[in-house]
Amino acid sequence: MPTTPTSILEFLEQPYQLTEEQLAFYDKNKFIKLKHVLNAETIAYYNKAITQQVNAMNQEATPLEERTTYGKAFLQLFNLWCENSIVKELVFSKRIAKIAADLMQVDGVRMYHDQALFKEGGGGITPWHADQYYWPLASDKTITAWMPLQATPLEMGPLEFSTGSHVIVEGRELSIGDESEELIQKKLRVTDFQHVIEPFDLGEISFHSGWVFHRAGANVTPDMRKVMTVIYMDKDMILKNPENDNQINDWNTWCPNAVVGETINSPINPVLYSN
Repeated sequence: MPTTPTSILEFLEQPYQLTEEQLAFYDKNKFIKLKHVLNAETIAYYNKAITQQVNAMNQEATPLEERTTYGKAFLQLFNLWCENSIVKELVFSKRIAKIAADLMQVDGVRMYHDQALFKEGGGGITPWHADQYYWPLASDKTITAWMPLQATPLEMGPLEFSTGSHVIVEGRELSIGDESEELIQKKLRVTDFQHVIEPFDLGEISFHSGWVFHRAGANVTPDMRKVMTVIYMDKDMILKNPENDNQINDWNTWCPNAVVGETINSPINPVLYSN
């Protein structure tokens, strides 16, 4: 593997300073978009490494038009950091992990898992959902960094948010699919929550809480919409009794050998930042 330029490694160690206004915005709405978190050199370098790793791991052979709504939404590959030391550099970045800790107002964060979400040209919508439906985690101190690897106009299907919707209980029990899209959209339509859909500039990334509802539109361009994500949790996160089969699967997959009622501290849940 190539040696990562020192300029990139040093950049990923540099703190990104959040303002009081940004911290207050996230606390209220449970999502935020931040510009200039990554620079062009860093994005170009990891775009290449992540794309190569996705191509190596991807086993999807079903034609796009024959897949389910979920299958049309994106190619989804997990824990690239375990397979690729270059991708690990970005995933373990203290610059990004510190933003996650600061937004959640916790002393540190540990890895839940990473995932690449590549929405193919012509790929369909990502239905409304809340991520934490899948997670056997005892608190809401969870956050996902959503990092596009290119500028992402509306036509490519950037992430959309329902501001402040983390307070809604209805819909939390739904996995991603046609039912979640229909029922959550209906619920959000009769609330006062603002629907935010904006393009992402190069280097702009978003952070969202596990319980805030979000979706993404279809990719109507011929180009792949490439996104890398990292899911962080409070470094003191407790494993709870799972409430559905998906949470049982996540326990076994992403928190192996963790014990209900105790801090999640498996080898694949390392602390990525601590004050």
